[in-house]
Amino acid sequence: MTREEKATIIEKLTEKFSNTNYFYFADASGLSVAQINAFRQMCFDKGVEYNVYKNTLIKKALENVGAANAELDEALKGFTGIIFTDEDGANLPAKTITDYRKKQGSKKPLLKAASIDSDVFLGEEHLKMLSELKSKSELLGDVIALLQSPAKNVVSALQSGKNNLGGLIKALEERAN
Repeated sequence: MTREEKATIIEKLTEKFSNTNYFYFADASGLSVAQINAFRQMCFDKGVEYNVYKNTLIKKALENVGAANAELDEALKGFTGIIFTDEDGANLPAKTITDYRKKQGSKKPLLKAASIDSDVFLGEEHLKMLSELKSKSELLGDVIALLQSPAKNVVSALQSGKNNLGGLIKALEERAN
């Protein structure tokens, strides 16, 4: 690989790291080419991007955006693939890894590290927790449902009396006097 090619890859990775706060490092070593291609296809189908890069190029790109730290450096040993996602799918890479393992009956790819909003999760033991995280849109949906609940209760209480609304208002008026 020439210096120009390396510089291009570092520039591309720097741009990706600066534009997203959600990325995972995975180790797919030991998988056959067909298995890796199946994993790439599953990533593509789920809307996440999976690519393999040299660890030194990843480190330089992380340094360029100020995201380099000892924890991520520790994860950048051996075979490293990066899975990028957006904030609406912060849990999609973990779900993709889990789904792929179930489908293939494999223990690979392994989760090496995940960076979610600058929080770093090292190691395979975080995969289950990360796959169960709710996305931003799911959390917003939950909040909206909670906010709508009291209003729905009032509306349903008013509708349950059907034509008794006039009587309800009169009773409230009398109680106030």
